[in-house]
Amino acid sequence: MDNLTIFTEFLLMDVAGSRELQVLQGVLFLAIYLGALTGNLATVTLIVTDARLHSPMYFFISNVALLDLGSISVIVPKAVVNSVTGSKVISLTECAAQIFLYILFAAVEFAFLVVMSYDRCVAICRPLHYGLIFTPRLCSRAAAGSWASGLLYSALHTGALFRLPFTKTNVIQQYFCDIPQILRISSPDVQFSEFIIIATSICLVLLCFSLMFMSYVNIFSNVLKMHSVEARNKTISTCTPQLAVLLLFVISGAIAVLGPTAKKPSLKNLLTAMFYIVVPPFVNPIIYSLRNREINAALGRIFSRCSQFTVKGFLD
Repeated sequence: MDNLTIFTEFLLMDVAGSRELQVLQGVLFLAIYLGALTGNLATVTLIVTDARLHSPMYFFISNVALLDLGSISVIVPKAVVNSVTGSKVISLTECAAQIFLYILFAAVEFAFLVVMSYDRCVAICRPLHYGLIFTPRLCSRAAAGSWASGLLYSALHTGALFRLPFTKTNVIQQYFCDIPQILRISSPDVQFSEFIIIATSICLVLLCFSLMFMSYVNIFSNVLKMHSVEARNKTISTCTPQLAVLLLFVISGAIAVLGPTAKKPSLKNLLTAMFYIVVPPFVNPIIYSLRNREINAALGRIFSRCSQFTVKGFLD
């Protein structure tokens, strides 16, 4: 039998060839991360501190903001450190933890988006029953169910991916532990089991998409029946941000799953990975702040209080 080398660490490759470009890449990642951190923390803070935003919809939005913060924090800080220090090594345990946590946050966020579509459907199509259906108890159960399903899926996915040792190569053509890259260097048995899991996941995702599609069809059919322009605009302002976030999530997920697996570092590879890793967490708070009237009003109240406090302190 031939001797096999079992790898316990991976080499992360990126497009930056020179030391200066690596540092520049790290600074870019850091700026995007700080922007996403600020936006998502501001969203959560607004919802927690403003009593007018204590409703099921904003409870789910705050959870999505925390999940966005978690998903980008799993990948980007490590990438920043590696770019600045010039390190390319990541241990097998760190790689498995990175994949487990990223899949966890992504799966839980998708579950929350499904629940949020139903929440808006009930709020608009059955407004008189909304308070009876979406009780605090139901919201807690929906959140617990989302986390439980995400944990189960992430554990199943990660366990199948790392159940056998890596003997082909330890070079990952990406700046983080990307699932397609791990599959590329995995054994045929692991690739087959992952194919089964992914095929089953696609069936479940399509089922969820059909439920969300029906929810939004009901929503917009009811919006078109509204005679009041103000009521119609208010309804659209609460639905379009969630729909935009959902579309961004779907597009980034499709790019991650259906995109070609790179065999060597390239700028296209870097930009594709950046799109589905950092763009949704960075853009989602902007979408909510620009399109949601109640969040805009809450921001206005905070700025007003801050300005009054500043003026009062200056006069005193």
